Amino acid sequence: MESLTQHWSLMPLMKGLVLQCSLAMTGSQQRISTCLWMCLALMFVSTSCGLAQGPEEDIQPMSWAVCLQIPNEAANTEQLARVADELAQTTGLVNKGQIGELKDHFLFTGNGDALAQDSQSRLRAAVADVLERHNHVLWYTEQRHLRRSKRSVTFNDPKYPHQWHLNNARRPGMDINVTGVWERNVTGRGVTVVVVDDGVEHTLADIHPNYSPEGSYDLNSNDADPMPHPDNDNDNHHGTRCAGEIAAVPNNSFCAVGVAYGSRIAGIRVLDGPLTDSMEATAFNKHYQINDIYSCSWGPDDDGKTVDGPHHLGKIALQQGVIAGRRGFGSIFVVASGNGGQYKDNCNYDGYANSIYTVTIGAVDEEGNMPFYAEECASMLAVTFSSGDKLMRSIVTSDWDLQKGTGCTEGHTGTSAAAPIAAGMIALMLQVRPCLTWRDVQHIIVFTATKYEDRHAIWERNGAGFSHSHQHGFGLLNAWRMVNAAKIWESVPYLASYTSPTLMEERSIGQSLELVWNVTGADLDQSAIKTLEHVAVTVTITHPRRGNLEIKLFCPSGISSLIGATRSMDTDPSGYIDWTFSTVRCWGEEAEGTYRISIIDTGEKSMAKGTMKQWHLTLYGSSWTLNEVLARQRLVEHAMSGQYLDNSFSLPCPPGLEISEQETYRITSNTLKTLLLLGCFTIFWSVYYMLEVFLTQKNLDLDLTCRRSGCVWVKGRGDYRLANSGTDLESGIDMEVLPLCMDKDNLHNENPEHAPPSTGCGGSSNQEECTSGEEACLQVPGSNGPIPTSSQLIAHSGTREC
Repeated sequence: MESLTQHWSLMPLMKGLVLQCSLAMTGSQQRISTCLWMCLALMFVSTSCGLAQGPEEDIQPMSWAVCLQIPNEAANTEQLARVADELAQTTGLVNKGQIGELKDHFLFTGNGDALAQDSQSRLRAAVADVLERHNHVLWYTEQRHLRRSKRSVTFNDPKYPHQWHLNNARRPGMDINVTGVWERNVTGRGVTVVVVDDGVEHTLADIHPNYSPEGSYDLNSNDADPMPHPDNDNDNHHGTRCAGEIAAVPNNSFCAVGVAYGSRIAGIRVLDGPLTDSMEATAFNKHYQINDIYSCSWGPDDDGKTVDGPHHLGKIALQQGVIAGRRGFGSIFVVASGNGGQYKDNCNYDGYANSIYTVTIGAVDEEGNMPFYAEECASMLAVTFSSGDKLMRSIVTSDWDLQKGTGCTEGHTGTSAAAPIAAGMIALMLQVRPCLTWRDVQHIIVFTATKYEDRHAIWERNGAGFSHSHQHGFGLLNAWRMVNAAKIWESVPYLASYTSPTLMEERSIGQSLELVWNVTGADLDQSAIKTLEHVAVTVTITHPRRGNLEIKLFCPSGISSLIGATRSMDTDPSGYIDWTFSTVRCWGEEAEGTYRISIIDTGEKSMAKGTMKQWHLTLYGSSWTLNEVLARQRLVEHAMSGQYLDNSFSLPCPPGLEISEQETYRITSNTLKTLLLLGCFTIFWSVYYMLEVFLTQKNLDLDLTCRRSGCVWVKGRGDYRLANSGTDLESGIDMEVLPLCMDKDNLHNENPEHAPPSTGCGGSSNQEECTSGEEACLQVPGSNGPIPTSSQLIAHSGTREC
């Protein structure tokens, strides 16, 4: 039965050959010869069909690509199609039509009947012979199955299958969607990310090949090596874990893979010791022409009662970084939103997360839910994955191998783990578009973050069409969307700002208070700001328990921002002193309009009320119009297919500025101690020398009288000096006895002849001693020289005999 079926499968081809032979009878001798050869071949095949018995095999169906050409006349589509149909009928194949957009190329296939391998081989040979001899066949080839494999990345790192945040096989879609970017060789190459933390163990196998010593520093020890130091709590692994998330090396059979595994990783050790404002400022600008992204997974205490942030120098350093870092494109500061959720903390009370110069990143668990530790705030840009409760998986990354460390961990948690993942995704963006400014990065995050349903999140759509929630910002970060948007992104206009006058209110809050400020077009003309990015409100409020206050800001579109949430643990009676709250929920909206602030005191009515002392409003944005914002949204969505990432499309990039980094010398503690010891020694020696001189002079002044004979002044060349132990007397030098017990005025009289006669001392050619009371006088008669003063006595004193 099988052989019969195979025999009947050749019937269409036999019919075609018979027809071809009948036509050939009136044609050329060549065509008759061709037909005869085909008939003979087909007869041989037909006779052997019943004998071809063998095991069933997976036979590849016949398929031929044929290029046709009609000579000596202009071939059109219809003529080519007619010739292709005739040729397919002749060979017993089926014409499937033109191949894609390739003119003159047609696809012929078998009719689908199964043939034994031997029969199929003979039929192939017969068809090839027909095509070879046909006048209109310019080229032909049989189609074979091509072996192609998806260019999905595979790694031999043992923990990579457990890195669900990179590729979540258990819950597809709940990852950062980065593998497609890697397949296009976007790995963060040429970008340097620095982890500002407690150090980075750069000798680790996962970090050492990507380590950047030129971007690293140790501010705790003031040297160039940020290696973490072992501590009593085995806790100085934090920075190493963050570094592994960003740039862990792949395919080294060790631990895990980083988000931007082609990037360079640096470390600034600053958290392993006392931290000052100046050290923090230095860290934010350290090697800022080498380091592109600063990953900061730390901040003030997440205890539900702290209001703190960068101090004066830190604020200046953040501003300096976005102005002069990365050759003028601006350093990218990525900060974690905080882990105080269990204390009802809010990241609007964190000055780092509240700053317009930072990218504030929150966390969600593997299911996309807000973890118990995560904080809410109106200044949050986006979220990415991290740990959840005990039943959820945590982040797998590199770890230090000091003390209890093994070099790898499956337990990295909190928003500390989320921020480095975001930093890695930004590094991927900078590879495809190195000239993105710090504000471009913020815009791309806003435009590409993915809104998703979470039963706890409350999403609001603003006037520019962006959805934001206090729990998740603008949504989940998506590496594919971010990189594709970066590829076609043209920089936003320069930052513009408007600040209202400081409004001195001095108004009691009572149970509630509402403040209004209207921003007109005339107010914005000077700054040229048209659409918003960040909106900030700076307030000074007194209140006996500031945690009772709830502060909301309403933008002109009506969208509300909870910029000051109530906190049950915040009992501080100092209120808010010049504190700035900020929101990103009005992003892209028109700046002109009325802004309203609502303050509600949720405390007991019997409690003393607070007072709004003063406040002012600051708007940050650009000259983009709302229509330009909407047009950019459409362009970004158009790029999500990957068409620009797949080809050689590239926008021109300005070269940036040549900004020299000024190295400042910081005195180490050892140097300071040495200088202090030298200073103390200098002071001690100076005091000692002064005392010695003073006491020596005082002894001379008090010892100008002689209490025995032998104090003789020798007259020399116009001056006087003490005789040296009687030697001068024996040598016959002319001696004069001077009355040293004289009146002060007479003592300094330069003419001794007018001096009053001495009383109590007789003259004699020999030395005589006379005593009057407790004073002893020596008299030298016949003296006609000046009486020596005490200073002269000191200057010309030799050895004194008394």
